[in-house]
Amino acid sequence: MRIQRFVKLKEYEQIVYILRRHPLTFIPTAVLFIALLLIPVILYTLIRPVYGDFFSGPNVYPLMILGGSVYYLSIYLFFYAYFIDFYLDVWIITNDRIIDNEQHGLFHHTTTELELHNIQDVTSQTAGIIGTFFKFGDVTIKTSSVTTTIVFRQIPNPSKIRAELIKLADEDRKHHRTQK
Repeated sequence: MRIQRFVKLKEYEQIVYILRRHPLTFIPTAVLFIALLLIPVILYTLIRPVYGDFFSGPNVYPLMILGGSVYYLSIYLFFYAYFIDFYLDVWIITNDRIIDNEQHGLFHHTTTELELHNIQDVTSQTAGIIGTFFKFGDVTIKTSSVTTTIVFRQIPNPSKIRAELIKLADEDRKHHRTQK
């Protein structure tokens, strides 16, 4: 994916980090997807020996094919929608600002920009055994504005990103003081 789709960099601006959710956080969805794909096959193999002639009837067989097709298409659609949400959530940190691009469903996304010198508080949080062991968690960025809070969800190395954001914000504040 091209980052230029999300952001137009200023002349002096450089990308420091491009953040996405940790790939491990997608595994429960993939396991659920595979389990949902296997349910009709398992049910069919369990029920067929008991009601074998019923499934081969001229009215039932087409209805089973139609029902199975609707079920599988629905599962694929929901998996695809979740994958798009997972893949297109991206946070870009430059030496001047943070760009938060979040996907909400298939046809809706929001982009929020935050100047680094406006950052008031940066908090990192790692929760659970898996998050601690694989070092992923959330980073919350707050500004003096009540409405602007950006959360990097389930990113790798949240403590490192928090420290780097604090450092970048301090450098950007110094840069803005010297320009005034």
